[in-house]
Amino acid sequence: MSQIVEAGRTVVHRALDRAGRGWSKLQERRPLSVDLLESDDAYLVVFDAPGVRGEDVSVRFRDHTVEVQLDRFRDFYEDAELVFPGRGLELTGTATLPEDADVTPRGAAATVTTHGTLEVEIPKDDAVESVDVVDADDAH
Repeated sequence: MSQIVEAGRTVVHRALDRAGRGWSKLQERRPLSVDLLESDDAYLVVFDAPGVRGEDVSVRFRDHTVEVQLDRFRDFYEDAELVFPGRGLELTGTATLPEDADVTPRGAAATVTTHGTLEVEIPKDDAVESVDVVDADDAH
């Protein structure tokens, strides 16, 4: 009887692992959710970025488009087995600024917030292609 129970457990674990990996890959193919805000002085692009640190984020600016890549990592827990690996680890997103936006990324700032977003502020005016990223705790 215990062999049947163990075989059933193995089948369930394999199914959950396969389903979790599929869900993870689906997340990696979908672009990150994003909001685009505008003030008199700047554009603010806000991406969902749960579970990342500043050093795990890449932000680029190309042809009026903000491109981000997030590399997340799974923490390992002693005495615990990963049954459903459902979180995507390599996430990307883009936000296109309005065609008439007069911006370049010089002076841009990117912050990973404590509530799981990446905020990219781009001043209206000036030029560079990459943006430094900091954690919200380090920004103050």
